[in-house]
Amino acid sequence: MVMEIKYYDLEKITQSFEPYLSESVQSVIKSGWFVLGNHVKVFERNFAEFCGTRHCVGVGNGLDALKVILMAYKQLYHWDNGDEVIVPAHTFIASAESIVQSQLKPVFCDVSKDDYLIDANQIDGLVTSKTRAIICVHLYGRLCKMQELQHISSKYNLKLIEDAAQAHGAVTSDNQRAGNLADAAAFSFYPTKNLGAIGDGGAIVTNDDDLAQATRQIANYGQIRKYYHQHQGVNSRLDELQAAVLNVKLKRLSEDNSKRMRIAKYYFENINNRYVNLPYHCCFAEDSVYHVFPVFSEQRDKLQQYLAAKGIETIIHYPVIPSKQRAFYPYNHFNFTVAEQVSSQELSIPLHPLLSQEEVEYISTTINQFVC
Repeated sequence: MVMEIKYYDLEKITQSFEPYLSESVQSVIKSGWFVLGNHVKVFERNFAEFCGTRHCVGVGNGLDALKVILMAYKQLYHWDNGDEVIVPAHTFIASAESIVQSQLKPVFCDVSKDDYLIDANQIDGLVTSKTRAIICVHLYGRLCKMQELQHISSKYNLKLIEDAAQAHGAVTSDNQRAGNLADAAAFSFYPTKNLGAIGDGGAIVTNDDDLAQATRQIANYGQIRKYYHQHQGVNSRLDELQAAVLNVKLKRLSEDNSKRMRIAKYYFENINNRYVNLPYHCCFAEDSVYHVFPVFSEQRDKLQQYLAAKGIETIIHYPVIPSKQRAFYPYNHFNFTVAEQVSSQELSIPLHPLLSQEEVEYISTTINQFVC
């Protein structure tokens, strides 16, 4: 029997929060206050507490969160246009776009074979007199090697920024959460994230009082108060509706992350196919919230077609790395061996909190039966 399994069943997941989601939306509509109101203030307070930081600044989306951080640092520390920011070669393109849109220069660093995250061992060779920051991306929900990155950033007096768009709630071995592991962090609340809104949304979290103030002003046209503009800013604000939804969903985030981790552990224990490689050298990673469960195969396209025929929807994260995109044509001649290998072999299989045990078993069994 063929089962039909969506990669991410957004409708089912959204319905699982009812009636609380509808009630929260109605409360916003009835309030008549839709921008920079109490729901945003409550969410910012709740999410800062969740991450363990002093500040949270709601913004329009994850790209803006990164961009506003960089814009604030430029203004606070007088960085020049064209100053450099090191970023992993394998990531969603927003990580690099935020740098370019801030009139800074991305410097791509290859990723590690061990975890597909920025390779700290290669950063020393990329630092120049114009380097100002490192953006580390907790790709697929796994935390980067933060102690190594903190050491490097301190050594060269660089700002360290977490792109935590896929790592809401990920925890280190000493119980520190994503968002509280660097100078600042950017989150996305795109609907399919571990903590997702019902539209776009994002947040900046930090313990830096000056950065928090600057990002809050820049995200609201650079205003220090209405019609008085301290900085050159943008219009990027988390709206009341999304904040109300996120307040509902945040209460269940840790529980949902635990469910993701249990499913991931089942995959590690039960998927066994010589044509399909599991991530992290087939070892369950405690410091991941498994936003994505990636598998790797030299026969990736055949595997995807096979799973589709069996009713299992999959996604590729990501088929073309940023430096090979036409949008980044000045970088097209650079080669990043590991990043390019990952992009050519990666396939994300279904993993979300509402997958049934029967579905998880079907996915595992079906992958085990794949032959080239």
